Amino acid sequence: MSFVLSTVFLVATALAASVHPVQSRGPRPDRHPVEVEGTGVHHFSTARTHSTTQDEDGVVVQRSTDTVSLDGDLFGTVLYHSTARIDEGAGTVVVTGAQLFSGTVLGGSPTVMFDDRFRFDIDLATGATHGEVHFEPSADARHEPRVWCDLIVAGIGRTPEGDSTFSYRGTCRTG
Repeated sequence: MSFVLSTVFLVATALAASVHPVQSRGPRPDRHPVEVEGTGVHHFSTARTHSTTQDEDGVVVQRSTDTVSLDGDLFGTVLYHSTARIDEGAGTVVVTGAQLFSGTVLGGSPTVMFDDRFRFDIDLATGATHGEVHFEPSADARHEPRVWCDLIVAGIGRTPEGDSTFSYRGTCRTG
């Protein structure tokens, strides 16, 4: 009897694991990346600044919530919670934080992706902006399709409202 119950438990555990597999922090290795590109607008004109402080070195730390619109192979909206470290002495801004993408990738079904590893570097003298974005499904997501995207972002200008425009390129994988 004990052997039968143990076997039933193992089969039930295996079935449960196949329904809700453990989530990893990266793309499945069996998926091939697809090249993506497009443009976007970072809506500074509607940003919400939560706090602005200055550290002992004179670096201004600003925390805000912004939205970003993406067009091209990624089509949707990004809710962007950022921490900007503005170092006027060095002439730089470094932006990190967390962001959530909701939209489509390559015209597919709607998906949601999360990124807490992005980084943007801005040169205050020239305005040059470069960054990296690493979208992936939330560890709690149970939706399809599951998509991972690694993007390089470069600033390309401003709108009449003062919002930043940019291009992006990179790769996405589905799984």
